[in-house]
Amino acid sequence: MKTDRASSDVDAPNWTLEQIKCILPPSVFVHRPMVSLIVLGRNIIMAAILLFCMITLKMTSENSDVSIVMLIVWPTYWWFQGLVFTGLWVIGHECAHESFLPSKLGCVVIGFTCHTLLFTPHFSWKATHRIHHHHHGHMVHDQHWIPPLKSEVLSKKHICFEYVEDTPLAVLAKLVLQQLVGFQSYLLLNISGPRHYPLSTSHFNPFSIMFKAQDRLAVFASDIAIIIMAWIVAQAVHKWGARDIFMLYGIPCLIVSHWVTMIVYLHHTDPVVPHYRDRSWNYTRGALATVDRDFLGWQGRFFLHDIAHFHVVHHLFPRIPFYNIGIATQHVKALIGKDYHATREPVFRSLWKNYRSCQFVEDQGDIVFYKGFSTQNFQKI
Repeated sequence: MKTDRASSDVDAPNWTLEQIKCILPPSVFVHRPMVSLIVLGRNIIMAAILLFCMITLKMTSENSDVSIVMLIVWPTYWWFQGLVFTGLWVIGHECAHESFLPSKLGCVVIGFTCHTLLFTPHFSWKATHRIHHHHHGHMVHDQHWIPPLKSEVLSKKHICFEYVEDTPLAVLAKLVLQQLVGFQSYLLLNISGPRHYPLSTSHFNPFSIMFKAQDRLAVFASDIAIIIMAWIVAQAVHKWGARDIFMLYGIPCLIVSHWVTMIVYLHHTDPVVPHYRDRSWNYTRGALATVDRDFLGWQGRFFLHDIAHFHVVHHLFPRIPFYNIGIATQHVKALIGKDYHATREPVFRSLWKNYRSCQFVEDQGDIVFYKGFSTQNFQKI
């Protein structure tokens, strides 16, 4: 895998959206509301069963000698409840694209509810996610995980910390921090968002630069919903205790943040994925600048509704329902050939490798790719 390509070496995709769409069977765009509602119901039932079983086991362990078993049971609960919760978040994502149901009102109600329960300001995130889809892969107008420029990275490096910050332990610490608070910091403080936005930029500020005037009331409604959700959690803490609520609900929510951060990061951060400046960008090129990943195997397909397995087609046609996107991908892959990016590499290996190797892009060039520093040849400028 080459990571030192220059824009002059790149044969950029030249497909039009119409060329790609015409090879897709019309059936992939057809909604099947019953399928969507069954998947939603399945997620809710799984979350309720996991919660009921965990509460029951917890009560049992307090009155017996099985407390040592809980050292295994708790992590198992967090893993699967985190996946189920993330599946609910993905359903909210599908609703934001109005691909979950043919009813716009149904999508609004379900998406708003799913995201609020997981402390995501639905309408605020929906507004910036819409911009992201309209400008995906653009070095200026995309909305998150925009590659830093080489000059910016160099200006922040200090010769005294040069060898320390690139050690595996330091990299691991930064990566863990990203996975724990990456999504929240993006929503709250625009971390990983457009760097030309002012410091006041936040998904919780209705007057932030990324929102249009017609978005502000919906952003405010999202803020109110998050405040109400926080009040509900506070009441639960008062009644059942902070430790129990954190163990049963808080940690799965943190795991949602981890999975969302990881999925989105790996969609947009890879040495094979080009990023474009104005003269070379168009919608189709930007949409193809992502990677389909075999994310957690069957668990990613079952719990996460294929959000990572078939992301290329999602960027081309975000209105295709998630249960049709695999079929659409087969057709698109056959057509575009080498312009389709996919990998079966284990995702945690990809996360570690890409976090270390994808550090900057060049300041110049119409088409740029991620590159990384080597501590052996790093020179402060």
